Amino acid sequence: MIKHESFQPGIGVGTWAWGNRFLWNYNSLSDDSTLHTTFNTAISLGLNFFDTADSYGTGNLNGRSESLLGRFVSQLSQNQVQQLTLATKLAPFPWRFKHGYRKAFYSSKSRLQGHLDRVQLHWSTARYAPYQEGFLIDALAQLVYDKHVNSLGISNVGPKGLGKIYRRLAMKGVRLASVQVQFSLLTYNQALQREMILVSRALGIEVLAYSPLALGILSLSSPSQVTLPVGPRKLLYRHILPEIGGLLCTLNEIAKSRQVCTAQVALNWCRAHGAMPIPGLRNPEQAIIAAGALHWNLDSGELAELDRISQSLKVSIPENPFQSS
Repeated sequence: MIKHESFQPGIGVGTWAWGNRFLWNYNSLSDDSTLHTTFNTAISLGLNFFDTADSYGTGNLNGRSESLLGRFVSQLSQNQVQQLTLATKLAPFPWRFKHGYRKAFYSSKSRLQGHLDRVQLHWSTARYAPYQEGFLIDALAQLVYDKHVNSLGISNVGPKGLGKIYRRLAMKGVRLASVQVQFSLLTYNQALQREMILVSRALGIEVLAYSPLALGILSLSSPSQVTLPVGPRKLLYRHILPEIGGLLCTLNEIAKSRQVCTAQVALNWCRAHGAMPIPGLRNPEQAIIAAGALHWNLDSGELAELDRISQSLKVSIPENPFQSS
């Protein structure tokens, strides 16, 4: 188990759902104004890291998340903008090599209306096109080296891939700022992700935990008192909920004892292990809940109990198919 520390990472905001009809039933007519309010609420409460991607937004809404984020940021004061870190991920599609990746970067920056602080490799190509990854990393490094963007991050790589990319960037004089991993109490391979956190910490790399609430499952109060979501998530909920009653019970016991929300307990579990959770926020209430987790930390006993239950589970949310070793 990773040692519990008094200093813990902050909390960021994920925007995967912004423009996603398939999993999150996005509707521009009903959702955009709510998302704008959510964005402003998050900022007012001290959530200043926003993560997006050029592939966020389904079908003809591809890039919608970046466009919304760019629109919202453009309406802030200069002082507010300076407090933010905006990060996007570029998908390593098979047709994207060095020049194609630079073109994708400029398209993302345009949708973000010029507000882009960190560019990230969305996933590793090591499992299906290992020859491509070096070109993509070099292209991103050159963007940082030429000061077109401030920092560089990667996502969905394991300790082996992290070390390889870190060394490649170091030879070019470019620092690797962050790595994103799927990390929650319902993560498929916690041992791998915890090793990633240890390796990253040793190298001075920030760890970002995406899906920290396991597509909303870890914010529930009870497996028997829930309205199942529509769409593909319903199948996942039906598979997982019958198997995690003990975990949800413990989350709720801790939440009640601290007079907080269950989601805050799950977020602080990530923080206690050294990762900054970036939960997806779709309404102001979720922003308020996420920000509230910044004001307290799990104690060592609570952390140990959650670790014990989590590691005994027979179910998990699906592993990202592009996760590499």
